[in-house]
Amino acid sequence: MYKTALYAFALATISLSSAAASTCSQHYQSTGVPLVTGVTYKTWMEFPSVSPAVAFDKVSRAVLAEGFVDVNAEKQLGTLTAQQETTGSGRPQTLRVVVRKSGKGSRVDALFMVPQGQVAPSMSDNLCRVVNSVAD
Repeated sequence: MYKTALYAFALATISLSSAAASTCSQHYQSTGVPLVTGVTYKTWMEFPSVSPAVAFDKVSRAVLAEGFVDVNAEKQLGTLTAQQETTGSGRPQTLRVVVRKSGKGSRVDALFMVPQGQVAPSMSDNLCRVVNSVAD
């Protein structure tokens, strides 16, 4: 009986750890049909112990590190908009990030919009890398 309880506790701990580690990907959504319509990818995460100001600074650095251009950061509003043009079509892909207060910490929402006729592979990984930068 003791072993069963110990195994159950270990399994619950492992399950809880993996759930906490995959929060960003659990919130990931996409709408639209690649190449046929515009596609919007989005995700969010909460960081209970990170202030919105610190979260915003970390997200801003992550966006710049990802190579986005035309970055417009409004720290007081907690908004960041950036562009990238990778297809040569002249139609930019847009990233929007909003950082806001949530309890004693912050919540980070990220949205990436791709115009009709374009694709953006690995968006779950890419958006989560930006959002998860707050935890680093």
